[in-house]
Amino acid sequence: MTGPTIFDDIEQGTEKWRLLRCGLPTASEFHSILAKGEGKTRRSYLLRLAAEQLTGEPFETFESAAMIRGREMEQEARELYAFAHDAYPQRVGFIRNGSKGCSPDALLGDDGLLEIKTKRGDLLIDCLLKDEFPSEHRAQCQGGLWVSEREWVDLTVFWPGLPLFVKRQARDESYIKNLAAEVDRFNDELAETVERIRRYGAPPVKAPLNILSAG
Repeated sequence: MTGPTIFDDIEQGTEKWRLLRCGLPTASEFHSILAKGEGKTRRSYLLRLAAEQLTGEPFETFESAAMIRGREMEQEARELYAFAHDAYPQRVGFIRNGSKGCSPDALLGDDGLLEIKTKRGDLLIDCLLKDEFPSEHRAQCQGGLWVSEREWVDLTVFWPGLPLFVKRQARDESYIKNLAAEVDRFNDELAETVERIRRYGAPPVKAPLNILSAG
């Protein structure tokens, strides 16, 4: 059984990075796989990955102004974390482990991960006052530990002018066991969906323009 493969020569957000993730469930969307209710979120993600596997083309996703701003702030947050914790975050592009992957914001030593989130000032203040690991990031962070086979993650929340929020979480083997089962079930459904579409036959071939205009 093979372990994680680390791609540390690929920059996140580039075309090569998107191709590495194409058609593969990744930790940033594990919350979609675990989504309850009517299952629309989970189904939407499944169909997106099916389309990626069938076409070989990464899905184009919308980036809001807040998402772009957050990405631009990431390096500042990483440097502040490194200074405050006397750490040396190692940037990586992507980690693949079997039929799943993750893109942590850095590796920490031999056993840790760094995940960085930027939140508006009011939301960061809420994190500081609650002083607990934000539940909305649990699937991604525990998923990252599962994929990378590491032991702990430091979730870091940043906004300019405010204290850095850092909360460490160790591997939760019970949570990871359930997550692994759900991702395996998701991958089985994904493979079945792809096979059903392939049975429709090859995609249509575009006719030459002179044939289309004939007559």
